[in-house]
Amino acid sequence: MARRNYSLPGCAALLAIGLAAGGHLESMRLTTRVSAVPRESAESPMSAVGMALVQSGEHISQVSAQVLPSVVHIQAIRVEKEKKVEETGSGVIMRSSTARGLFAITNQHVIRGAELRDIEIRLADGSTVNPLRVYRDSESDLAVLQLPDGGQAGGRWGDSSTVEIGHFVLAVGSPFGLSQSVTMGIVSAKGRRDLSLASDQLVTNQDFLQTDAAINPGNSGGPLIDMYGTVVGINTAIASNGGGNEGIGFSIPSNLAHRVFEQLVVHGRVRRAYLGVELDNNFSDEVAERLGLSRNLGARIVRIYNQKNSPAVRAGLKPDDVILSFNGVDVIDENHLINLVSLSDIGAAVDIEVYRGRQKTRLKVVLTDREEYRTADDPRNTFNTR
Repeated sequence: MARRNYSLPGCAALLAIGLAAGGHLESMRLTTRVSAVPRESAESPMSAVGMALVQSGEHISQVSAQVLPSVVHIQAIRVEKEKKVEETGSGVIMRSSTARGLFAITNQHVIRGAELRDIEIRLADGSTVNPLRVYRDSESDLAVLQLPDGGQAGGRWGDSSTVEIGHFVLAVGSPFGLSQSVTMGIVSAKGRRDLSLASDQLVTNQDFLQTDAAINPGNSGGPLIDMYGTVVGINTAIASNGGGNEGIGFSIPSNLAHRVFEQLVVHGRVRRAYLGVELDNNFSDEVAERLGLSRNLGARIVRIYNQKNSPAVRAGLKPDDVILSFNGVDVIDENHLINLVSLSDIGAAVDIEVYRGRQKTRLKVVLTDREEYRTADDPRNTFNTR
């Protein structure tokens, strides 16, 4: 996605200076004492470093002001074992390019099991509304709430594929119920998969961005924002021993969230593409060496589903095939392939590279709608396979 240039000189460098100076002063040895100077003092002009800090702060403030009106606070009450359980989270207002209406995207676990009347959304202006309709997708842990349309502006989707490790980001939401909170950090890793989230939460589509921006209980469902003010992720989980922020948070990348959002508001469900294979979730180096590979890479097929002449059957895929690339993208592991298939268009003809019999071969597969295979002979497996 094309990025526009800002007039702020050296934005990235200035932000780096700002973070270093603001976040790590205790570990720095300052050789010169710097006194605060009045904003308009001509006799004591601000140093280049001081001006860089001011400009960086002003830019972050502008981005925050641009985003905050679209961020909402969510409270939901559900009944578990005859007891009421209250869940607090966040969300961000978005508009669809296809469907009319006002929507807020959040995490499915924030509103899990709650009725419409028991979900309260507090808007940035302090008013509260109940959703008119709820769309849920447990496999991505995303949900979309349709809101009464008062003409509010929504956020803007960013392109998460352009986000790199080290990029500055803002996490916006309601940590511990403190709505309209903004924290700052960097993207510390990409492509985090196979995470163990809540014990009762099966999230199939995992491809998280990792960030050290402070994410705490209540931030779930809120946006992760880049320095251009666009939504590049939906904050969803933290790695913590004590339940609070320890510098490792996870966000659903915007390209996945955006697709799920549009599918839900247009079709009422997420139409996922289907390949028709069962993948090895424990593809070891030993197995890879037996097949002739130097190490485990790609996604190994352990079973081909042939219900209704599946795409895998038509493409000629076989057990022990290792899919190395899918539609031009190198496949890292089975979870990566699951996401690549899920994000593909139904009916699309996709080129795949397969390692078979100690050599590489190219095949073409035409993907179909996974929903068509829900009632197959082995429904237990067809749900969680690709």
